[in-house]
Amino acid sequence: MTVTPYLEVWDLDVFFKGGSESKEFADHLNLTSELIEQFQAKVNNWTPLNSPEDSKGLKELLEDFEQAAKKLRQAGAFVGCLQAQNTDDKKAYNLEAKVTSLSAAFQSALSKFDSSLTTIKDEVWIVLLADEQLQVLSYILTERRERAKDKLSKEEEALINALGVDGYHSWGQLYDLIVGKIKISFNENGEEKLLSVGQAFNKFSSHDRDVRSAIFRNWEKSWGEQADLLAKTLNHISGFRLNVYQKRGWEDILKEPLSINRMEKGTLETMWAVISENKQMLVKYLERKASLLGLKKLSWYDLDAPYGKTPSKVSYQEGAKFIEQNFAVFGEKMSSFARKAFEEQWIEGEDRPGKAPGGFCTFFPESNQSRIFMTYSGTPSNVSTLAHELGHGFHTFAMKGVHHLNRNYAMNVAETASTFAEMIVADAAVKNAKDEEEKLVLLDDKIQRTVALLMNIHARFLFETRFYEERKQGPVAVERLNELMLEAQKEAYSDALEEYHPLFWASKLHFFITGVPFYNFPYTFGFLFSLGIYAQALEKGKGYEEKYIALLRDTASMSVEDLAKKHLQVDLTQPEFWGKAVRICLDDIEEFLKLTDK
Repeated sequence: MTVTPYLEVWDLDVFFKGGSESKEFADHLNLTSELIEQFQAKVNNWTPLNSPEDSKGLKELLEDFEQAAKKLRQAGAFVGCLQAQNTDDKKAYNLEAKVTSLSAAFQSALSKFDSSLTTIKDEVWIVLLADEQLQVLSYILTERRERAKDKLSKEEEALINALGVDGYHSWGQLYDLIVGKIKISFNENGEEKLLSVGQAFNKFSSHDRDVRSAIFRNWEKSWGEQADLLAKTLNHISGFRLNVYQKRGWEDILKEPLSINRMEKGTLETMWAVISENKQMLVKYLERKASLLGLKKLSWYDLDAPYGKTPSKVSYQEGAKFIEQNFAVFGEKMSSFARKAFEEQWIEGEDRPGKAPGGFCTFFPESNQSRIFMTYSGTPSNVSTLAHELGHGFHTFAMKGVHHLNRNYAMNVAETASTFAEMIVADAAVKNAKDEEEKLVLLDDKIQRTVALLMNIHARFLFETRFYEERKQGPVAVERLNELMLEAQKEAYSDALEEYHPLFWASKLHFFITGVPFYNFPYTFGFLFSLGIYAQALEKGKGYEEKYIALLRDTASMSVEDLAKKHLQVDLTQPEFWGKAVRICLDDIEEFLKLTDK
């Protein structure tokens, strides 16, 4: 029987035919605008009566909210896909500006809605939430009400959102535009090539150190040439954010990211403390890796270097089938979801010029489908990335039927589902290795991700917290940004590297994202949190899938501390949970050290 191979390009026509020229999408934007205006009008005309009668008006507003929110999310997902698949699609950037404008208008209406909730007396609020339809939304509505109390007046918040379109958010869009134009020079077989950022980044996984070193020199040069523009961009994004915080009376720069991630500062501090206490084992791995590569110390561009003989390339078809089979070991729903994604072309994996760097998963709520973006070149790491993004997709799949308001889970728990999926596949790859040499290669690839999440992300967190403190005094120059990054990397990597990447602040998109502040620590949280879930899954076996889905469905309707207590019976503010999670990572390193101690 002939097996039809999976195609490596995604299908966007199922949403809107014609790409950035789509008339269907233009009509969708017009309808989205109308629905937002309708929601705005109802919000403006809604004055709570401060009685149980408010439940009717509140329910109507929530229905209008859900309609507009789904349309807007569908539009944003489509434009994001257009931009990622072709960084030269100028019309896609124009569409992004329109979506951003609609989003700002919607956020302004939401700010007014939230502000109106604050006028309802506490005793009436309790009665309202006792209503059967509203009860299921009690956590999220109360959260919106409390956050609104912590902000400025609805008029001032609306003004901030309006000014953010051509101020705050446009700086983030400028970053995307600059990155899209950056080309990295590389000499391959005597031919000088200009690589996109995404293509150049893949070279850091080369077995040849000369290749890694050469691409790093040119990488630094290209980013350095744009450093002044990128520093200005970063300073304006952070300056806008800090000014808003100051007006609201927020002194702690972590207040908003912690609130968005529904977690306590104590949880974050405990997590980093436990990681820092256990870094010596990570340093031993880096030292052993350097020795195995014939080096005194690793440099930044060696961190993704494969150990040993480069394994044969894994075709897209082989990678997909491996993921499906190993998801099935955990549960049939997860496996069938992955199969559906491959069969229906939900994934853009083709290795070609002009694509954006990195990978992501985005959700189209009206179609109840996800789309996954990455550049697949056949490495074991690519297979893990593909599994990671499918984990994101499974998270949204698991929440099917949940009210739109209760689907807005934070980034920290979003990374839990993705990392969980990645762990399943990475562990399976190590266990199925055909010999010790292949096992070491795959184990090394797995440990590289541990180093990235416990050291690289820590460097980002340290840099960003210190940068924001300095930014309060005024713009921070390129030279100082480089110094701050270098200091953060040396601390996070415990001085284990010979050469660092001071321009990392420029090359890392996450520092320039305006939608979510501090796009760093949630990755580490998600990684370690998923390890706790993974340990339970291994212990319980196949029947755990339903419990896992139940946890995912609750991720947007309670704090992470309550989520952990309910589904894992653990206290995240205490070091025990984090210690056990880190221990799982260290077991991999101990095995690697043992196998290479010859």
